[in-house]
Amino acid sequence: MAPARTVASAVAVTGALLPAFWALKLVNPPASQRVPQLYLRALARALGLETRVHGTPVSGSVLYVSNHLSWIDIPVLGSQVHATFVAKREVAEMGLLGRLADLGGTIYVDRSRRLESGAQASSIAERLRRGGNVILFPEGTSGDGRRVLPFKSALFAASAGVRGLRVQPVSLAYTAVNGLPVTRNRVLDIAWIGDMAFAPHLAEVTRLGRIRAELLFHEPIEVREDADRKALARQCHAVVARGYARLMRGDP
Repeated sequence: MAPARTVASAVAVTGALLPAFWALKLVNPPASQRVPQLYLRALARALGLETRVHGTPVSGSVLYVSNHLSWIDIPVLGSQVHATFVAKREVAEMGLLGRLADLGGTIYVDRSRRLESGAQASSIAERLRRGGNVILFPEGTSGDGRRVLPFKSALFAASAGVRGLRVQPVSLAYTAVNGLPVTRNRVLDIAWIGDMAFAPHLAEVTRLGRIRAELLFHEPIEVREDADRKALARQCHAVVARGYARLMRGDP
């Protein structure tokens, strides 16, 4: 798909679904909660993303824990599970991207303020206690696709005190572009690293063509209310990193 056509399709999807979301939010708030997932599903198609799912996502007070490579992780994951994302505070200030994040009920955190990590974890825990699902990228930033960065444990404190909580590790990989296996250089074109500006990276991604994403949903972990957050972070990292390596080898 040509870049201009891809962007036009994404804009058209946004223009069509946003008014529907606001209308439903006014007249039927519960029904409006499904619109963000429908939007991300349509956006993924418009951007030329093909997602293959391995394993089974569970639901109902689930903390999905995934590695993070790019902003396109949002439509890839959000199209497959009904959940709220946890994002860094800066996303809220990124124009249209921030407004879209707001619509999905994103939980914003400021990782630079360690003294506030307890309150931030409490916000996540409250969402989980109400039966919602939450997606956490515990690397704290997007990686370059060569390896899964260590998981920061602070927000795993959200698992404390949530009865019946399950944590489901998820490995996310981009394995093909236009049917050809992703190379080390090609994965760098997909990855959104550091302080890269959004608009130029959007243009770069739309020039690539059809991108195959793969999600490997691992067995969920039943979490005790007194679970050690650091041990849980290490356990999830080990599972996600192994899964990512398998996906990149073509062995899901």
